[in-house]
Amino acid sequence: MMKFWMAPGGLHIEPAETGDAKDLARIHGQSFYRGWPTTDFASFLEDRNTPTYIAGDAKRRIAGFALIRTVADEAELLTIAVEPRWRGKGLGRALMDAVFADLMMSPARRMFLEVDEQNQPAIRLYQKLGFETISARKGYYARPDGTAATALVMARDLG
Repeated sequence: MMKFWMAPGGLHIEPAETGDAKDLARIHGQSFYRGWPTTDFASFLEDRNTPTYIAGDAKRRIAGFALIRTVADEAELLTIAVEPRWRGKGLGRALMDAVFADLMMSPARRMFLEVDEQNQPAIRLYQKLGFETISARKGYYARPDGTAATALVMARDLG
């Protein structure tokens, strides 16, 4: 059964394939100070416990993705990233909606994530999606200036 969700801007969302690792690493590197290497994404894409969802066009040009980990009855958003030109167009929300739809068919009942406390657009999205801050991890993220940022740990029930 092919999984497929609609997304803004004529894009669609589908499960990632192993050959997508290089594109995911590129988009992640555009989105975070410390991007992850292609080899990490290749490992995630081979692991059935780390489903990855891509948003792309009819030619599979990837505009964004979400990567989660599932363990027992919990899910964790490991990372989500959208190409700069696609930001602010609802793609992050569409990716999260696809994740939630897919998780409804899994044993996962609660989802967690970490977000830089200064990333207000992401925090607003997560709050709209029902996530609440449950704790903070000081000094969790490295910043380009050598300082460290606090990560908010957020969670929500999956239904």
